[in-house]
Amino acid sequence: MNVNELRSKYIEFFKSKNHAVISGQSLIPENDPSVLFTTAGMHPLVPYLLGEKHPAGTRLTDYQKCVRTGDIDEVGDPSHLTCFEMLGNWSLGDYFKKESIAFSYEFLTSPKWLALDPRKLSVTVFEGDEDAPRDEEAASYWKENGMPEDKIAYLPKSDNWWAAGPTGPCGPDTEIFYWVGEGLPPVGSNKGTDSANWMEIWNNVFMQYNRIDEKTLVPLPKKNVDTGMGIERTNCILQGKTSVYLTEVFQPIIKKIEELSSYTYGTDEEKDRSVRIIADHTRSAVFILGDQRGVTPDRVGAGYVLRRLIRRAVRHAMKLGIDKDFMADIAKVVVENFKAPYPELEENSNKVYTELTAEEAKFRTTLRKGEAEFQKMLPNLMKNPKKIISGKVAYNLYETYGYPLELTQELGAEHGFTVDVEGFKEAERKHQEASKTAEAGKAKGGLAEQSDVTTKYHTATHLLQQALVDVLGPQVAQKGSNINNERMRFDFTFERPMTPEEIKKVEEIVNEKIKEDLPVDMREMTLDEAKAEGARALFTNKYGEKVKVYTIGRDVKNDWFSKEVCGGPHVQHTAQIGDFKIEKEQSSSAGVRRIRATISGGLPLDK
Repeated sequence: MNVNELRSKYIEFFKSKNHAVISGQSLIPENDPSVLFTTAGMHPLVPYLLGEKHPAGTRLTDYQKCVRTGDIDEVGDPSHLTCFEMLGNWSLGDYFKKESIAFSYEFLTSPKWLALDPRKLSVTVFEGDEDAPRDEEAASYWKENGMPEDKIAYLPKSDNWWAAGPTGPCGPDTEIFYWVGEGLPPVGSNKGTDSANWMEIWNNVFMQYNRIDEKTLVPLPKKNVDTGMGIERTNCILQGKTSVYLTEVFQPIIKKIEELSSYTYGTDEEKDRSVRIIADHTRSAVFILGDQRGVTPDRVGAGYVLRRLIRRAVRHAMKLGIDKDFMADIAKVVVENFKAPYPELEENSNKVYTELTAEEAKFRTTLRKGEAEFQKMLPNLMKNPKKIISGKVAYNLYETYGYPLELTQELGAEHGFTVDVEGFKEAERKHQEASKTAEAGKAKGGLAEQSDVTTKYHTATHLLQQALVDVLGPQVAQKGSNINNERMRFDFTFERPMTPEEIKKVEEIVNEKIKEDLPVDMREMTLDEAKAEGARALFTNKYGEKVKVYTIGRDVKNDWFSKEVCGGPHVQHTAQIGDFKIEKEQSSSAGVRRIRATISGGLPLDK
């Protein structure tokens, strides 16, 4: 079975269990300032897991592209990835543990579906503590489906408990593992007794409690199930491979790297690691750049992560002897292989190739500047009798000029210097602690707090986009937004800087619509109906799928100000937003402008 068959079979299975097939969403979260990227399949479903009604019903399934950046430095081993696909199914107040576990076991072991050997499966469940009891319920349902007692490990909260945050929805989960050791697992072997030979392939989260405070946990009236299965890992297991990089997900990419470098993968472990880093990082960069809300390389946020991925790939390409721009060549392989499930990659392919090539060129210039700076420092360094370059100096070269530690070591060695590597790591660690994003430390994909302020900002983006179209013309289209409790950031297509008069006019229109106190109405309809009504959207949803359409203004005789396909959340009427002010208009990337704006005051939201 290949990866496309796995993806299709999963969706087909849950469709047969009365799950509505919904569209995976953007890699760039629209209403979640706590993370830079969509890190799990559940992120786009946050409002519905918190109680909002989903237009497709209470049983859902999809596949979702994800990026996790917490362990970029670990990428290079046979299993870690920054970009991956997640298969998911959800019950929103519908079925619970019994059905969820039965579905998982059937899909994994039935000859009609994945036909995995049940003897090579084991599971973990929550062992219980002073907060909540041992999850005997989940364990009993596993036994009902044929899981032997010795294949069920009871583990603590750190392993088998999911929480939205310090307060809010939470509950136990059950994780499913597959034996990757030799032969069959010995009697008594499970994740609790042997962590090395059991690979996690699926996680079923049971949201059954609401944490009121540190000491108070109460049952939720409406219980949800949220599951996630990693496509690449499961595909690897189904093919009996020892590494995700040996499957068809990565092999065409690796073949292209071999062609560009004249190196044969599998001959030298250090060089193999470089190949894996180039393959993963280039694939990730293509998915980020080619996303429907794709960001571009930047100094902050998601754009900084993208820049780091590209530059790390270039560094490892240099180790393989690739001394010319190469990423666009590899990107073409990625686009070709993934354009079927993710058509936006092909639609945005020109942008992908252009941005990759431009960033590569910038980085090579950066490397030259770093070398020049090192030469300037050399007379002072030569005064050090110990011939040691301090970790702080090496890290400053890296942080300011992007000059890698390995190159500082190479340059230093030419003049008889060694580098204090431990001091470099300490300086790096301090910097990472100081600048760590809220993504770090999240428990298995957190739910962002949906505050009243972020709700107001979100609705304001609808007003802003329509005002921009009114002032600048129909070529304006949203390219991304980022919202927190202090400000909103809105990216849109436009070829030149806005004039002060245009900025003022846009601001005036938005404030005028806020003062008019227009109603904000939501209706559910199919995607085609939304298009027919003139609703604005990034139309990436599946044909015939039901969506939510938010109209601002009185929808009488087509007399509305803004109409968009959107997941929410929104105010009930525009006077709740408050005063709107554009703080800055600037370039985001080629052909894309960025507005930063703030709001203040406004009426309280209806509860």
